[in-house]
Amino acid sequence: MERVLQSKASRRIRNEWYWAWFFIAPTIIGLVVLNIIPIFQTVYMSFFKSGDFGKSNVFIGFDNYIKMFSDAQVWHAVANTLLYTLLVVPVSIALAMLLAVLLNGKIRGKSLYRTIYFIPMVAAPAAVTMVWKWLYNTQFGLINYGLGQLGLPAVNWVNNPNVAMISIAIIGIWSVIGYNMVLLLAGLQEIPRDYYEASEIDGAGKWRQFFVITLPLVTPTLFFVLVTSMIQSMQVFDVIYMMIDVTNPAYENTVSLVYLFYNNSFKYSNKGYGSAIVMLLLVIIMIITVFQMKAQKKWVNYM
Repeated sequence: MERVLQSKASRRIRNEWYWAWFFIAPTIIGLVVLNIIPIFQTVYMSFFKSGDFGKSNVFIGFDNYIKMFSDAQVWHAVANTLLYTLLVVPVSIALAMLLAVLLNGKIRGKSLYRTIYFIPMVAAPAAVTMVWKWLYNTQFGLINYGLGQLGLPAVNWVNNPNVAMISIAIIGIWSVIGYNMVLLLAGLQEIPRDYYEASEIDGAGKWRQFFVITLPLVTPTLFFVLVTSMIQSMQVFDVIYMMIDVTNPAYENTVSLVYLFYNNSFKYSNKGYGSAIVMLLLVIIMIITVFQMKAQKKWVNYM
């Protein structure tokens, strides 16, 4: 009898394992096909130089990496990518946190506000960038028109090397606030109300509740938003590609590593060198992510 029960139990466990693998198989297959295999292909391609018309690749060893480390434009792209990340991530998370706290309170039309703020995430990046490009237009743009009404001079938002990166960062902040806000709002709603009720009895005000209860308990969600935002910002491409071309005076001040990869791989038909640039980006992202994982132990509080 005992053997029969053990056999049924093992059969049931085996059946659950089969169904579990069946349900996660599409995700695993997609991860392998769309992420894992391309990584190995990119590593392989980085040791080759593209032949004529994209055929007959020539093995050149570490020449692409040697060229890359001595290429000033690559390091300009690294600096631009890091600058964009530093401009976008802190500001977008701070604004998203502020909006999440406001929308977590008792205000009318919360669902409408959440929808409005989330719309940029579902809009096509190309369409969003084209609208912002019109807003930034020096002669006919709405922003410069507003500045003119205030008696201020027009700003060359796209072609001025000193301003172009800020213009692109504004688009990046505007595009990601809604997504971060929804994530942080979900984290805020997971905080038990008992903490706030107990603090009110002790006489704590709203500001003290925020810094003593809300902020510490939302740090797990905040950490997830920080990591994903950093990775996303380091891979910026579409906004810069749509706003700045290679003939733009602000190109050197705005070109990112992914944009540089695109130009070398598809414009200049040197996929090997472009792959080496992508590997550099991968290493930078991995270093930043590992640092974040190590640092989370000092500031993330898990309930």
